[in-house]
Amino acid sequence: MYRVFEALDELVAIVEEARGIPPTRSCIVPRGDVLELLDDVRDALPGELDDAQDVLDHRDKIVGDARTGAETTVTAANEQARTTIDSARAEADRILADAKDHADRMVAEATAHADRLVTAAQAEADQVVADGNAEYDELTSRAQIDADRAIESGKASYERSVADGKAEQARLVAQTEVVRVAHAESARLIDEAQAESDRVRTECDDYVDEQMADFGNRLAAMEETLNTTRRSITRGRQQMRGAPGAEYPEYAADHRR
Repeated sequence: MYRVFEALDELVAIVEEARGIPPTRSCIVPRGDVLELLDDVRDALPGELDDAQDVLDHRDKIVGDARTGAETTVTAANEQARTTIDSARAEADRILADAKDHADRMVAEATAHADRLVTAAQAEADQVVADGNAEYDELTSRAQIDADRAIESGKASYERSVADGKAEQARLVAQTEVVRVAHAESARLIDEAQAESDRVRTECDDYVDEQMADFGNRLAAMEETLNTTRRSITRGRQQMRGAPGAEYPEYAADHRR
């Protein structure tokens, strides 16, 4: 009887260490070792246990039924796993398609927004250039008119002074006793007329230079505005080449600064 208990202990150890078949409670055991231990148990049992032989005679059927059940369970589990994987793959494809559509819409909206901003910035830059050209033409025309007026006034004053000098000179020449004084006065009047003409011309030149300097400052300010607009447009285009979902730049705010 000692061999019976020893063989039973070995059978229990084999079953406990056998590999399970998920998701069932079945397991895979080495048939040869089990049968050998069962033979040892049968040989060690006394004769009055012959009735247990019937159970041993049906062991192949029992093992076959167990194997069939295990294979059926494994097949069903595999089929369910494939179904679950197919469903998960289909759901993943649907989610990926939705995400791609959403990303495409975001890119299209960002592109349209950037195009609108670029168009607005270009229109504003063209307007600034047009305004600058118009103001330049107006300032140039006004400065030229003022200069011409000042020059004409200087010429008229010069001519009047010269005429007065010549008349005075003629009158003094007629008076022999004051010829020398007449010549001196005539020269003085001519010099004053020339100095007045030079002064008027200098004032005209200074006025033109002042107007041109002021216009140069305005052109520099407009050039800075245009450069700021170009930088904003360039930065917007660079951000448009980035990853989808990036934040939109505040081009208008940059341009106002």
